[in-house]
Amino acid sequence: MNAVDLHRKLERNSGLLIFGILFVSAIGGLVQVLPSVLQDDLVTPGPGTQPYGPVQLTGRDLYIREGCSTCHSQQVRPLLAEVRRYGPYSKAGESAYDRPFLWGSKRTGPDLHRIGGKYTDVWQRMHLLDPRSVVPDSIMPGYPWLAERAADADGSIRAKMRALRRLGHPYTDADIEAAPAALAGLAEVDALVAYLQALRAPNAEAQP
Repeated sequence: MNAVDLHRKLERNSGLLIFGILFVSAIGGLVQVLPSVLQDDLVTPGPGTQPYGPVQLTGRDLYIREGCSTCHSQQVRPLLAEVRRYGPYSKAGESAYDRPFLWGSKRTGPDLHRIGGKYTDVWQRMHLLDPRSVVPDSIMPGYPWLAERAADADGSIRAKMRALRRLGHPYTDADIEAAPAALAGLAEVDALVAYLQALRAPNAEAQP
């Protein structure tokens, strides 16, 4: 049976066609999933990689909630043009404490994996609340409500940290007990800015 005859047979037999589609999809899925399961680098923190503090962790949840990863990737690829624009390329061990991963692939906006320290907290805050006040041509929507809501309004930070500790994050009892105090008086925008400022190469010096 030649390729043309096989193709005709697949098209005329819906059951066989469905099986073929599922089989090919399964192969594609395994190619994507197996490396993340078997690659030790993804679960072993790289040098200088630290778990997020309570404020940064809350900011990361807000980043996910507001759909920021829809337009921004967090994966600087090992290409000269990318490294020149964004900084050192991303390494697997940097994401060991990221659940879920936010690598992404779509870049309506720039990659943010090295955004920390590039701008001041004040700039980041203004950019989140009213993007065009600092970048006139920006197409990013504003998020003014982030300044109106308390960062830990639902009081869930301790529960989040306990859950992450079960998954391997090295939070101590003292870290978890102190978490609400770290968030006291902060608005959501403050937490999100703290998360963005944490996105830098692990060994990069902190900047004001």
